[in-house]
Amino acid sequence: MKKVAILQSNYIPWKGYFDMIAAVDEFILYDDMQYTRRDWRNRNQIKTPQGVQWLTVPVIVKGKYYQKIRDTKIDGSAWATAHWKALAQNYRRASHFSEIASWLEPLYLEQDFTHISELNRRFIEAICSYLKIETVITSSCEYTLVEGRTERLADLCVQAGASEYISGPAARDYVDEGIFSALDIKLTWFDYTGYRAYSQLWGEFVHSVSILDLLFNCGQDAPRYMRYVS
Repeated sequence: MKKVAILQSNYIPWKGYFDMIAAVDEFILYDDMQYTRRDWRNRNQIKTPQGVQWLTVPVIVKGKYYQKIRDTKIDGSAWATAHWKALAQNYRRASHFSEIASWLEPLYLEQDFTHISELNRRFIEAICSYLKIETVITSSCEYTLVEGRTERLADLCVQAGASEYISGPAARDYVDEGIFSALDIKLTWFDYTGYRAYSQLWGEFVHSVSILDLLFNCGQDAPRYMRYVS
């Protein structure tokens, strides 16, 4: 029995994203999809004394031209220093800032990423390593891609040898469950509810921020506030 999930890569995603990774045997980064503006591909939120703040990686987008996520280039390198400065300023009081900074700061200040997919995957893998998530992470570009929205997802599962496909709940609006049934692949909808609050800086608790918030505040205790990471 093999479980597979397929999601577009996000920049420093929230904790639910990593719970989905931990819930499957193989996690396929679906970066052959079209890049969408003002989305999670190149930005996420952190907490500050002034409220929630966006951290956005600048990218080059060519108008209405169809542009895959994995072909989307990062626009310059100044963003990395600015993002690390924002993280340091807003989380240096957090209990586990020094521990997380020891491996996170070099990703910002000692790496040179050219594409958003490359950046996202490197950060996702580093966070998985810290959380001891051993799920195999691959990319859709490593597979043959067929036409059809649901057909492509189902065929990726077939190629990966999956017996179960775990999907985010938002996909209920467009996924044809019959296609998975015909291939004898179980379709399971992931549940993002039921997360516990943890000790969080700066006012009212917010679940939807980047997982970095959880890591800075809780360190190795982070899995206690997640659902599938053990």
